[in-house]
Amino acid sequence: MPKPIPPAVNGRKIANIALSQLRPTQLSVGMLEVKQKRKRLRALEGRPGELVEFILENPIRVILGPGQTAYVIDHHHFGLAMMKEDFQTAPMEIAEDFSELSTSAFWKKMLDRQFVYLVDANGRKRRLKDLPTRLRRMKDDPYRSLAGFCRAAGGFAKCLTPFTEFVWANYFRPRIPEKWIENDFEKALNRAIKLAAQPEAAGLPGYLGRAAK
Repeated sequence: MPKPIPPAVNGRKIANIALSQLRPTQLSVGMLEVKQKRKRLRALEGRPGELVEFILENPIRVILGPGQTAYVIDHHHFGLAMMKEDFQTAPMEIAEDFSELSTSAFWKKMLDRQFVYLVDANGRKRRLKDLPTRLRRMKDDPYRSLAGFCRAAGGFAKCLTPFTEFVWANYFRPRIPEKWIENDFEKALNRAIKLAAQPEAAGLPGYLGRAAK
């Protein structure tokens, strides 16, 4: 059954938008993180007030493009988790309205503002035309999951740099075997936390220069 539509939030430019119409600005997500967010949503199903509060605390941030198309720039994982849990719409924060721009001007501004991440699940640079047209079409990048869990464990700090976790994912990619992530995630995570404290990671966003406690 479709889930209820949460109310809007005062003080921010919020709109209820169909999740199925969202356009991603990245090619992949960490499916382990999506799974974790789905579990959180399910845990709150029997407590509607807490569920609404949780959703409102994590609004999907979008930019309106030509034709009023909504492009996600934050919370791709949460948006996909909500879709997989049968939510139909969600309250979304309108970060910018570029709907009056031409298509070419829109994408130029998106690239200039670093609102697009054109690196695929294998760490390869791609083109704008390779962006998926729907959230469900994003690929799984296990290293993006690893980076997200590493940050949550204190391996590096949350910061405003766009696509921080993807930067760390690409740092871990050649240093941690993917089979560790698949078969022994705890081992991979412990290794990632140690690598995050190494001097060679000093130029990465959110670097703390110490091992997580």
